[in-house]
Amino acid sequence: MSPTKAAWVRKLRKYHKWPGILVAFFVLLFALSGIILNHRNLISTVDIPRKWMPPGYQYNNWNMSGVRSSLQVGNDSILLYGNIGAWITTSESTVFHDFNNGFPDGIDKRKIYSVVQFKGHLVAGTHFGVYTNTLRENKWEYLKLTEGEERISDLCIKGDSLLILTRDHLYFTTDLVHPLQINLPQPVGYERKVGLFLTLWQLHSGELLGFAGMLFVDLLGLVLIFLSLTGLFHFLFPKWISRLKRNGKQYSVQLDAKKLNLKWHNMIGYIFVAFLVINTTAGVFLRPPLLIPIASSRVGIIPYTHLDTANPWQDKLRRIAWNENLQIYMIYTSDGFFFADKKFEHELIPPSNQPMVSIMGCNVLEPMGTADWLVGSFSGLYIWNPSSGMLKDYFSGLPAQTPHGLSRPVGQNMVAGLITDSHDKAFWIDYNMGARAIDGGTPFPTMPEEILAKSPISLWNAALEVHTGRIFEHLIGPFYFLYVPLIGLTILIVLISGLLIWWMVFLRFP
Repeated sequence: MSPTKAAWVRKLRKYHKWPGILVAFFVLLFALSGIILNHRNLISTVDIPRKWMPPGYQYNNWNMSGVRSSLQVGNDSILLYGNIGAWITTSESTVFHDFNNGFPDGIDKRKIYSVVQFKGHLVAGTHFGVYTNTLRENKWEYLKLTEGEERISDLCIKGDSLLILTRDHLYFTTDLVHPLQINLPQPVGYERKVGLFLTLWQLHSGELLGFAGMLFVDLLGLVLIFLSLTGLFHFLFPKWISRLKRNGKQYSVQLDAKKLNLKWHNMIGYIFVAFLVINTTAGVFLRPPLLIPIASSRVGIIPYTHLDTANPWQDKLRRIAWNENLQIYMIYTSDGFFFADKKFEHELIPPSNQPMVSIMGCNVLEPMGTADWLVGSFSGLYIWNPSSGMLKDYFSGLPAQTPHGLSRPVGQNMVAGLITDSHDKAFWIDYNMGARAIDGGTPFPTMPEEILAKSPISLWNAALEVHTGRIFEHLIGPFYFLYVPLIGLTILIVLISGLLIWWMVFLRFP
């Protein structure tokens, strides 16, 4: 080996060794949590008490989307629903009754996005399907109204019809028995493109190639665990062997184990390194700050992948509401708002002016009188007139300014929901601070101990907090935003330097 090459190898080994040791623990967290995230249905019944979680994960004042919305279900009864499931309270919110009987075990199974009253039934749209309740029996029953196990995005009533919106499709029923799938027309000027964020998301999870792709990404997680452990062993073996030498003990077994460990570390590493680099790079761009420059980018659909479908709304549908004043449907998607005619016969039209909605989705879409609508997301709360295009910030009353170029994915007011009652009192839900009177009046009652005790965090959500680094926020504050990009870039340095060492040393590259 030439002196120049030897110098390069020594430098590369430093880049491979010390950053690898530094991030080994975090690699284990990434890999294990990533495998869990890929199998939500499988682990949806497993919960973790919130008291086991770090500070900031305990419900306080109905925050963290514990409550998304409310529904008047009687002269003196209000149904609150959200991530805590369903609870009935009086109009004065003095007594709360558990209303989750019939939902499957697991807090994830009662994550509710929308509830409506339809022909004597309460109908709930959850993360795992549609449930109905007659109120008299106080028991939710699962209804097979959609294809497969689709995630319900929203519910809407128009006349004697119920519309069920999933992430992919729209269903129509008049009797809760015979649903009809509506083929939503494509939008005006439709191009077969998808968001770069969605492409990278599905690439990172493996969903881009279906279930087989997800299993392959699981395998990559196991490979990362293997490489981290064998890398640590390779670091520890010389110290172990040196200690045995000093004590005059046999070390041949440890020496053979060291060689075998290095052999398999190198072999598994060079087989999977390209896939690991691609997967890690995709993951780095899924969290701020690197998410911000790609959030609005669109790319062509990769042929023969999960995104290559004739459905122009695949994984895009989020909210739906009937606008009686304009006699149109307003549909919010991951591409923004669109207007649809009452029979869904014509291409969907984007409004000329619409409120800014955070990439995390539209959490409030409620009528205000006959013409205006209240629209809320993590970007703020807005009053919007879909007909005139008038748009103003609810809190300041000033005309809303649409940001240009790069902008923060969340605003000052992170609107997670809205509660209303029969006395015209309203409370908006800030994701962090919880329920706040919309007119600055009497605060919403404190969360009862029974609700707190029955509202753990699901294993899936806990894994998400670990995978995104939010679980470290109580330790490093807002710098947790840098967790994914910094650890991800360090992993890339370790992977690429390891490949170069193998290439230069073990392949005898000149």
